[in-house]
Amino acid sequence: MAVGIFDSGLGGLTVYQAAQERLPDVPFVYLGDHANTPYGVRDADDIYDLTTTCVSRLFEAGCDLVILACNTASAAALRRMQEGWVPSDKRVLGVFVPLIEALTERQWGDNSPPREVNVRHVALFATPATVRSRAFQRELAFRAIGVDVEAQACAGVVDAIEDGDMILAEALVRSHVEALKRKMPEPDAAVLGCTHYPMVEDDFRAAIGENVPVFSQPKLVAESLADYLERRPDMRGSGEVGMFLTTGDPQWVSDQATRFLRRRCEFHAA
Repeated sequence: MAVGIFDSGLGGLTVYQAAQERLPDVPFVYLGDHANTPYGVRDADDIYDLTTTCVSRLFEAGCDLVILACNTASAAALRRMQEGWVPSDKRVLGVFVPLIEALTERQWGDNSPPREVNVRHVALFATPATVRSRAFQRELAFRAIGVDVEAQACAGVVDAIEDGDMILAEALVRSHVEALKRKMPEPDAAVLGCTHYPMVEDDFRAAIGENVPVFSQPKLVAESLADYLERRPDMRGSGEVGMFLTTGDPQWVSDQATRFLRRRCEFHAA
């Protein structure tokens, strides 16, 4: 009954932690592609190849359902994977849709035409590859009309978080928020379009201003996953043991993950 969670590095641990808290009886297999992180500076074909390789490994671990807890992979590879790569008895889901459903206040499965919503000006903070893909805007257009999205490519933030340099990460966040606010001085909402960013969410909130609601993914994705598994219990895979896998150095990744999760976390070679 294992469910797979994939990320290019450590960021997906924010989704893993929220999902584990929401679904304590579900074993999760987490795979981080630390040997190739960050994905945000790669081209779409490279991201697709790396993502399919890692998701195949999660299928081998007994996961029939895999969550791409990586916005860059969701943006650059997910649609192509779903259209021609994912086996008929497997499912691969991304992290954009739960976020957009919350932003637009639309329930899962609401297939009514796009309509006006309460937000008009949205600030999107994401990796360069996610921004280039315009996947967020594409998914949003299926559900809402009249929403202006100003996207800010936050170069360097993922690297700083992966390296454990939170002082640099905070400085970069402030710089990127200032750059966005020069283009959109008064956003109605801010979206953190990378699962690394909850680790510096307080910095984003401080920089964007207390009157701007900030939408972050972990709990939204966890609730969406719980709803999905309730409707599709058959997608709980055959795997029964939760584990952490990495394409990088297991000892280094274990130490970094332990610092982020604040509990011992042992990664093994994928």
